[in-house]
Amino acid sequence: MAYRIHDSLERGEIDNRVNGIVRGKIWVKGCPEPIVLELKGNACADLAGCLLTFTNPKDPIPLHHAESFNPMQRGCIGDITASRKVRVPSVPMEQFLHWPKGKGPRPTHWANCLYIEWYSRANGRVVIESTDYDLKISEAEWQLTPEEDAERARQSAAGMDYFMQMLTEAIEEQKRGQKDPEAEWDEHDYEKFLKECDARTDKYGELLDKYGDSEDAEEKIAKEMGWLRELTPEESEEKSRRIEEMNRISEEALNEPPPEPELDPAREGIDWIHTEHGDVAHPLQHRCSESMMKFWKLADELGLEDDDVNEFICEWQTTGAKLAGALNCVAEDRCPSDAAFTVACLKRALDHLHKSQAGLQAAAPKKLLPEDKLAEARKELFEIREGILKLMDEFRGRQ
Repeated sequence: MAYRIHDSLERGEIDNRVNGIVRGKIWVKGCPEPIVLELKGNACADLAGCLLTFTNPKDPIPLHHAESFNPMQRGCIGDITASRKVRVPSVPMEQFLHWPKGKGPRPTHWANCLYIEWYSRANGRVVIESTDYDLKISEAEWQLTPEEDAERARQSAAGMDYFMQMLTEAIEEQKRGQKDPEAEWDEHDYEKFLKECDARTDKYGELLDKYGDSEDAEEKIAKEMGWLRELTPEESEEKSRRIEEMNRISEEALNEPPPEPELDPAREGIDWIHTEHGDVAHPLQHRCSESMMKFWKLADELGLEDDDVNEFICEWQTTGAKLAGALNCVAEDRCPSDAAFTVACLKRALDHLHKSQAGLQAAAPKKLLPEDKLAEARKELFEIREGILKLMDEFRGRQ
């Protein structure tokens, strides 16, 4: 996914006073030296020929995994402008997020947004986007001609095309060697398929991030994802019929409560439990998520802003999400007959749990967490890991 570094930025400068070249420096919290930019192309008309300096009036947060962000960013420009129009809240964010129902739409207004985008060889697509920065723009030393502006737009599109090609190649890499869908798949086949799904999701997310607010977003995204092709009249009619049917089913579903799952009383506490809110969950998944929330709240109370602590918490949170995907069907007794797929999903959860353990191990010498809490977290992660391994063995026995 694109690097979005605006929350970690302290200040910066973008210099396009030489036609065809954008140079700059960006000071990012968590990076020991300023990030240096050497990019081909020009800024949009409002910043072309200008020196832009900007500062973040807010307290920036350290850049996550700052060590992976290259201090020298060489590549080509995307869009660089200080006049992109976006809607922003007209009230404080806390009030905006908890806007009462029945009080009408949340209040917003249009604002100018600083948008800086480039494509580097080291880190792919990088974006800085904010309406909060304090800006200072020099007088333009030259202006774009209509021909140069068209070339700027072409270069920007070419940068996105190159980035999309990299994501497409990642999809194709995962597709190589996959079995025929009609063949019998084992857990390794499903793992490769799930990695392909991840690669497709990454590409779709980047497209949605880039084009999501534009008028022709749907067509652009569909084209890049390979969803567009000429339909025959019969296919168009069938597509319309299916959309109408799906809309009807969705409307009916909204007006009807979901059916209660048929639970085996003998499997209570093994495959399913009722949570305090009355929901059905798998006991291991519920334990994982509840434990994570406990340590997330602890880190928040202690005001910890540390990459390793963030890794520990975020990867634990992801473990819970992956376990939900693997085990919710088990809890509700609607698991697919192919146990190999469940094993593949559990493997993905285990991978994120190992990353959480690594984050905790790296954070331990810093003594940011109390010793008793460190010991508790280690024990909890270890026992969740053992639970995942036990389930994997169980489902392997069903294959």
